[in-house]
Amino acid sequence: MALEIGRRLVHASGATLPAAYLIDTHVLGTGLFTWSVVRALTVLGLLVTAILEAARLYGGLEHVIYDRLTRGYEADSVAGYAMYVLSSTVTVFAFEPRVAVPALFMLALADPVSGMLSGDQFRVVARPRVFVGMFAVSFLLAFPFVSLPAAAAGAFGATAADGVKPIVAGHVVDDNLTIPLFAAGAMSLALSVVG
Repeated sequence: MALEIGRRLVHASGATLPAAYLIDTHVLGTGLFTWSVVRALTVLGLLVTAILEAARLYGGLEHVIYDRLTRGYEADSVAGYAMYVLSSTVTVFAFEPRVAVPALFMLALADPVSGMLSGDQFRVVARPRVFVGMFAVSFLLAFPFVSLPAAAAGAFGATAADGVKPIVAGHVVDDNLTIPLFAAGAMSLALSVVG
């Protein structure tokens, strides 16, 4: 149980970057934490992650953090945190802040809620309560940033990415990779169609 709480806290820590951007942009107004800074920090995070994953998978790097925070099935494959960092980086470069920020919040905050609702049981298709919980939290995270239809579309994208786990070539597609991309893509599409 303590390990799951640790994983969820690490997951939620991903909200600090978009939150810092929002606080600087809308509260402090210092202009120090711009979207360009967010992009630069995600690239730096991606480079560090790539080095750590290469060292872990191919160089024999072992650390107590890996033992505690990675799952057994990640021992010989790219870990979920690397997918998380990769998708976050792509999201901040591919989408405007008003779409990217709530998409990152969905990954950082809604996904752990979904995990709690699922009881950490792997299912190719999640239980109904997981779909409902993920949609509700994702919608609440998106609505302050975009219109009602766009928030619903983003929540639907995040929920679909979280609740349906496709298996490609024997590997489960990690929702850390898909949640922000599906959510941001759906919000962008909804904004372009209905505003």
